[in-house]
Amino acid sequence: MRAFVFPGQGSQAVGMGKALAEASGIAREVFQEVDDALGQKLFQLMSEGPESDLTLTENAQPAIMANAIATLRVMEKEGGIRLSEKADFVAGHSLGEYTALCAAGALDLATTAKLLKLRGRSMQAAVPVGIGAMAALLGADTEKAQALADAAAEGEVCAVANDNDPTQVVISGHKGAIERAVALVKDFGIKRGVLLPVSAPFHCSLMQPAADAMAEALATAALRAPVVPVYANVTASPVADPDAIRKLLVEQVTGRVRWRESVAAMFAAGVTDYIECGGKVLGPMIKRIAPDANTSAVITMDDIESVLKGL
Repeated sequence: MRAFVFPGQGSQAVGMGKALAEASGIAREVFQEVDDALGQKLFQLMSEGPESDLTLTENAQPAIMANAIATLRVMEKEGGIRLSEKADFVAGHSLGEYTALCAAGALDLATTAKLLKLRGRSMQAAVPVGIGAMAALLGADTEKAQALADAAAEGEVCAVANDNDPTQVVISGHKGAIERAVALVKDFGIKRGVLLPVSAPFHCSLMQPAADAMAEALATAALRAPVVPVYANVTASPVADPDAIRKLLVEQVTGRVRWRESVAAMFAAGVTDYIECGGKVLGPMIKRIAPDANTSAVITMDDIESVLKGL
């Protein structure tokens, strides 16, 4: 069995998608459609930077999605494949869940771009800069991370935000609480705590204003049943009902990204092959969760040709 997976924020880089667009008219069409939907020259920003603008959450989220969908569309149209015939499931990390839904036909490309632009803008606006923070805990499992978060909170928000793999958990919340947590890591048997260069504390209760904004937008968004089930971040289980998907996407803004559990559940269900479109960050996580899994990263035309041979 096979899953197509899609990366989240942090996988953006100046130059992303440029070579693919130069090599494929199909990729250019994707980037143009996203530009038209957003009324901005996002692809130019992806190609040329500046990096400071690309890293802004409201730009990074639709850019990462557009890049991943471009690689998938090239695979489908130039390779003559259909996702519904080559994948048993799709999944994405945080914003990647929207990409997965677009890939599986639940959301059209323009709608996905607009939703991610709003999601990024709303997440940025939910908490004033400097109030929140996030930190990666290396050598931590969720149990240790939760104990650390509880100890460091002291009345502030300090929550487990991303359960990425057996060796990395991310915490999110008020800046003071996150800094206290980083200072306390050794006391909880955690190797290291590293503050992350993010502009807001994602996936914790401080994001509630953004969740409210997404609830309003998703209520009227055209959302169909996906052609293959999507593993939802907040439940680590497959979903295909449009109303359930809407609800879970809202919960996802403040909820934990249960990536480790999602991959473990897919592997237990028989998924052995994982194809990451538009990035190479999820593959190493997947190998740490399920060492016997086969992973492929699809970024370039050469990658596409290589993966198509095995499909």
